[in-house]
Amino acid sequence: MIRFAVIGTNWITEELIKAAREIEDFALTAVYSRTEEKAKEFAAKHDIPHLFTDLGKMAQSDVFDAVYIASPNSFHAQQAILCMSHGKHVLCEKPIASNTQEFRNMIAAAKENHVLLMEALKSTLLPNFQAIREHLHKIGPVRRYFAGYCQYSSRYDAYKQGTVLNAFNPVFSNGSLMDLGVYCIYPMAVLFGKPEQIKASGILLGSGVDGEGSILMKYKEMEAVIMHSKISSSYLPSEIQGEYGTMIIDKINQPEKVEIRYRDGKVEELTRPQRSQSMYYEVKEFIDLLKAGRTESATNSHAHSMTTLEIMDEARQQIGLQFPADQEK
Repeated sequence: MIRFAVIGTNWITEELIKAAREIEDFALTAVYSRTEEKAKEFAAKHDIPHLFTDLGKMAQSDVFDAVYIASPNSFHAQQAILCMSHGKHVLCEKPIASNTQEFRNMIAAAKENHVLLMEALKSTLLPNFQAIREHLHKIGPVRRYFAGYCQYSSRYDAYKQGTVLNAFNPVFSNGSLMDLGVYCIYPMAVLFGKPEQIKASGILLGSGVDGEGSILMKYKEMEAVIMHSKISSSYLPSEIQGEYGTMIIDKINQPEKVEIRYRDGKVEELTRPQRSQSMYYEVKEFIDLLKAGRTESATNSHAHSMTTLEIMDEARQQIGLQFPADQEK
């Protein structure tokens, strides 16, 4: 049994708890919130025995083995390093850090304390992503990867009324690239590695974050095109185009339907059965790694997370998107 704590009491934590409770080796024993009222409310709702409002005391406690971090992006590195320094394993919500420097510090802490550190990006651990990886060779030499995740944010209406919520606040290392673009970039990093060239453009909002953007990337024999937005919506599928055929993926952030359309008109269905609680797979991967004594995932590896952050750092630099976290050493 792996005893988990959670940092962050938002909807994404609730989704993870719901999914994780389908795994028999998962136990939820602690919750952290900045306010006691919120911690008590969340603990009562989810039957959590221990609650903390002091992160240092929580990290030192012996009531949990691993922690799921779902706080704002700018807190990820600091909170993860604190927990790892006390021997706790860390499953950290995407993006795992504000930038590559923060992530290097996190990797160093993980290695120093011999603990598991994994980015909680669900899409690359889903059965339908495994289908993409296993059948990719069938489309021949890949020439283009196209991925889009554009979803009009419910918080953008509040922003337009003058209320800047976390989602549009650069203090929290937020914005379209960090929140949605990461879902397009991470699978690309897993499938194809790091590109040779990156050209980024985007629209910066008055608050200082990006509302939307595009990235064009060049590999030796192919290119990649990414679109992301929190201020408009897209209904296009994503594609991997090869010389023999094209793989069509309904949603890059959560693939539920995958097929290949060959040049001769034949269509091959690759879709696999998948649990409706999609976060199940990332928790299962994390727990399986712990049980096997591993300190890194092969899919959501440190290298894949680093490549993703390197691309996002470069894209942000090109469009002039800076976070307070970038000033820290």
